Amino acid sequence: MKRKKFLTAIVWTTAMAAHAQNPIIQTCFTPDPAPFVHGDTVYLFTDHDEDDAQYFKMKDWLLFSTTDMVNWTFRGVPLSTETFKWAKQGDNAWASQAVERDGKWYWYVAAEDTTVHLHGVGVAVADRPEGPYRDAIGKPLVPGGWGYIDPSVFVDDDGQAYLFWGNNGLWYAKLGRDMVSLASDIIQVNIEDTTAFGPKVMKHDYALNKKVPKGGFEEAPWVYKKNGIYYMEYAAGGVPEHWAYSTAENIAGPWTYRGRIMDEAIGSFTIHGGSIEFKGRHFMFYHDGRLPNGGGFRRSTCVEEFTRGADGSIPHIDFTKGNIYVPVRNLNPFARVEAETMADSYGLKTDRQAGRDHWLTRIYNGSWQRLRAVDFGTGAAKVTARVRGKAGGTIEMIVDGKTIAVLDVDKNAGWHMVSAPVEGVKGVHDLMILYRGGDEELFDFDWWKMIPYL
Repeated sequence: MKRKKFLTAIVWTTAMAAHAQNPIIQTCFTPDPAPFVHGDTVYLFTDHDEDDAQYFKMKDWLLFSTTDMVNWTFRGVPLSTETFKWAKQGDNAWASQAVERDGKWYWYVAAEDTTVHLHGVGVAVADRPEGPYRDAIGKPLVPGGWGYIDPSVFVDDDGQAYLFWGNNGLWYAKLGRDMVSLASDIIQVNIEDTTAFGPKVMKHDYALNKKVPKGGFEEAPWVYKKNGIYYMEYAAGGVPEHWAYSTAENIAGPWTYRGRIMDEAIGSFTIHGGSIEFKGRHFMFYHDGRLPNGGGFRRSTCVEEFTRGADGSIPHIDFTKGNIYVPVRNLNPFARVEAETMADSYGLKTDRQAGRDHWLTRIYNGSWQRLRAVDFGTGAAKVTARVRGKAGGTIEMIVDGKTIAVLDVDKNAGWHMVSAPVEGVKGVHDLMILYRGGDEELFDFDWWKMIPYL
């Protein structure tokens, strides 16, 4: 028993001290984050770099959500290239952005248009953020063209929606009220204007094998409006990219360069994301290559909190690692908590399917996850969980280095409920869940819930 407590303390200390909050998703690679605030929830739409990618190997798009900005729940794989019959199948599922309007969800994606073998912009529609989605028009909304990637959708105060996109070029068009048609000609923005997008810089062109001047705007526009001013955040300065922004008093411009927001991403030659306001606080999303086995083709979502200037300006934001900000709210363990909800983790995977039901898988001895700011109130009597046994093992729940509950999972058992008493925990704490067993895969884990004292 002393040995078990000693090992628990070692694992807990190592997890808390060494594992960073950034990147915020550790179960897979999640480039090109596109957050969307909907009521009390932030939905995070991302692309998906494959674990073995040596170039851009991307087959589908993922969804996560949070109500506290620290614990993220996997919501499945709602979209893949198979959703779009006009797209190259099994690859080239590039950056995307989604928006809700009038009870419908519209997800704009960049995928390879097989009629011209260049990326175009498609749109899928669903009744819920997690889908099911269908191709809204059965063809590209913006047919394939050179640099036609990285869509960004924005609905203005007067109800007019706009679609921006571009790499080494910047284009936009009005969207129809149906959100799945263009209501104007495609307009190209002059990215060579240094007053609009910043000074040119000399960057190495590998195709030409020499340095060439690169304009400020590179790709990844992120467009929104705040206090009557239009903002465009974007990847800038050629490769490697940094994050910058410009503003305008009219959606058609002229744009005015406002400066650099973030430097070149750690471990990644690209940077892509955008900012949101949630519960009166401001958060900047981006991707980098810091996750183990990460890199320029295996990128992960990160978040930084920042404070806007009184004039709406965005400051320069540094990259951080640890518990980067105070949660927006506490997590309630007396309501069902999906097992695929976590602030950080080690050695875990989620299923890879569409729909609303998901679970943790690839659970081995020593795997763990952590949830932040769990509010146990005046205490819990027991904990219940839904699991599916494989080799079998235990789920150990730990608070402040002390084990508060151990759930036993039987070998080769189908989906079933397990429970265990909870020992002496009250108030708000971080919760670590540690998995123990033999050398084989232990079990799948669906959800858990604390039961209060009667």
